[in-house]
Amino acid sequence: MSTWPAGVDRTVGPLPESLGAALRATAARRGEAVAIAFYGAEISFAELLRRVERLAAHLQHACGLAHGDRVLLDMQNSPHAIIAYQAIARAGGVVVPVNPMCMPSEIAYLAEDSGATVALIGAELVGRFAAMIPVPLTHVIVAAYGDEIPADTPFRLPPVIAESVLPESLPPGFTAWSAALAEARPPRPDVSRPDDLCVMPYTSGTTGKPKACMHTHHSVLFTAFVQARWYFYDDDTVLTGFMPMFHVAGMQLSLNGCAACGATVVVMARWDRDLVAALFKRYGVTLWSAAPTMVVDALAAEGFDEAAFARLRIITGGGAAMPTAVAAELKRRWNLAYVEGYGLTETMSPSHLNPVDRPKPQCLGVPVQETDARIIDPATLAELPQGEAGEIVVAGPQVMRGYWNRPEATAEAFVTLEGKRFLRTGDLARIDDEGYFHMVDRLKRMISVSGFKVWPSECEATLYRHPAIQECCIVSTPDAYRGETVKAFVVRRPGMELSAEALIAWARDAMAAYKVPRQVEFVEALPRTASNKLDWRSLQDAEWAKARP
Repeated sequence: MSTWPAGVDRTVGPLPESLGAALRATAARRGEAVAIAFYGAEISFAELLRRVERLAAHLQHACGLAHGDRVLLDMQNSPHAIIAYQAIARAGGVVVPVNPMCMPSEIAYLAEDSGATVALIGAELVGRFAAMIPVPLTHVIVAAYGDEIPADTPFRLPPVIAESVLPESLPPGFTAWSAALAEARPPRPDVSRPDDLCVMPYTSGTTGKPKACMHTHHSVLFTAFVQARWYFYDDDTVLTGFMPMFHVAGMQLSLNGCAACGATVVVMARWDRDLVAALFKRYGVTLWSAAPTMVVDALAAEGFDEAAFARLRIITGGGAAMPTAVAAELKRRWNLAYVEGYGLTETMSPSHLNPVDRPKPQCLGVPVQETDARIIDPATLAELPQGEAGEIVVAGPQVMRGYWNRPEATAEAFVTLEGKRFLRTGDLARIDDEGYFHMVDRLKRMISVSGFKVWPSECEATLYRHPAIQECCIVSTPDAYRGETVKAFVVRRPGMELSAEALIAWARDAMAAYKVPRQVEFVEALPRTASNKLDWRSLQDAEWAKARP
């Protein structure tokens, strides 16, 4: 039996020709409505379009941007980031999103690998980019985030706002944001088509250097509109822009959910749990996109105001399972379910979402519109029957064209089944009798204990049932006898006692003996990735590094 959400069509329907066409249609329909809210500043859709057109013209006329040229975009979440992204696409360029935490050597790699010669950056990053002029970059446009924020804003600003200030004089080749937006010449006609490249987000690179995923205007618009249809966007929809917009999750639901689909987005430059309630109340947020860790963090804020969720209809996210206790609290206090989804950089965010009317906890959901997802044996590539665990493969409009300048890696990433090209995800899952996909784990995260397979996410889900555990992360660690064994990093709940011995004893009654953590390390906090997910890889790498001579 396959489950499909009530009221959602199985196809997305006709999409605009390009991202620029989508924004023009949005501005024509919603011109005076608020597109972006940013610490008290409000920008309408008409004003958003006006700024995008001016910046696109500057990129074309002053920077020499030609159709298909790649452009680095290195900014914090901000109106500037949204405008810059849309302007690059409107000018016919290809967005290369950069994590603002990247160091000069990492930025240089992205510029050289992508062939970008133009960058749009936050003012706090001028020093990192100064050495890259004139090679490989020739033009850099610099934005100061604070120039959008009213002086009497009632909201606490993150330190990065104060850090993002234009220097008294910019290096040669650098142009201030205000000067770029003063461009008087109109942009050239928008000639971008659905199959033209639009954005090249880089994967984190589990092995070797990061690779750029080639996404077209069509794949970008597809997952933006998938979510708009799935979550029933209307003119009263107010989204959060708290997830990093250089990452496909924040990029698609928040950045393009605003510009392409016409929803208002409330932007936070840096995550601040104590601002969640205030921003929700001020702007009437209806859809919160959040990693489970963000929800846990916000609900733990001192004096959290329950009235903040008065208009909230949906909380959605992915990347990790929502702890059962937190999900129960959301249901009890606000009758809210956490609607989980699944996607990759290679699929431009979601390939799977839980039906809003029938979400299952700690579940990836069902394949979204026009998407074919299957479970195969990762060794033989044979499709597996329902209930058996294997690798997820995905075919659909959201799947990348391939990796930029990596033909061998592209060939390895795809498999042909029944004449159709499927992306190999490297994730292991099973399908239940209703067609929902349930994650088993990352193929590369599996722990082999004396030949027995241990899936860390399964162990974590069990440990979260312990009342004294606030957060946990399972990794492998070397073991002279077993080859490797299970280690748990644990954050205790405030005010609760828990020893390693007590937790191990509890785990022996809750899971098979070979899955029980043999080592427990208590920590104040767990490391996060740039997209606010638990960074299990850094913990695991550190464990194995300790054993090296």
